[in-house]
Amino acid sequence: MDEIMKAVKSVSYKKGEFIYSAGDQSDSLYIVSRGKIKIYRLSESGKEQTVRILTPGDFTGELALFRGSIHESYAEAMEETDVCLITRSELQDFLLKFPTIALRILSEFANRLEESEKQAARFATEKVEKRIAFFLEECLDNRKKSMELVLPMSKKDLASYLGTTPETISRKLAEFEDAGYIRQLPRRKIKILDLDGLLSV
Repeated sequence: MDEIMKAVKSVSYKKGEFIYSAGDQSDSLYIVSRGKIKIYRLSESGKEQTVRILTPGDFTGELALFRGSIHESYAEAMEETDVCLITRSELQDFLLKFPTIALRILSEFANRLEESEKQAARFATEKVEKRIAFFLEECLDNRKKSMELVLPMSKKDLASYLGTTPETISRKLAEFEDAGYIRQLPRRKIKILDLDGLLSV
């Protein structure tokens, strides 16, 4: 572990600063130690499509481990954020010495592939209210067995992630609340009152 820590470079970013941009050389792994990072792409028309939100313990730039490439997306700090950076050559050495790191990265690959497939299928087949309902369910922390969740992003970013508009997000959440499925609380908190009803919309 000491060997790894010596190779890690810690970098701090202010809200709105870019960790990397589309077109930048991809040659490092970035691990979030504090804060949040939004990963997104821009369409040819300039429309933003949120891909994922990274929180402490998450990482990005993993494709650099296998080949030199160019970033196709943007990574922007959503708040004061600290990132641990490891270059490709150093990380490749660590993967040979510490196989558990490789297993963690492969596991994350599998999770992201599954997430991307689900998102693509929902965009193609599900109504927007169904996409919102499924997203709320996925935000629940099953370990705590709690029906209360915190939205991990603003309504603007959530709209970008789900392929709709902030106004539609607000309207659908209000409809869910009127139907008795949820209760909206301060600080982006939502309490699920009727999960079965919510998922049946």
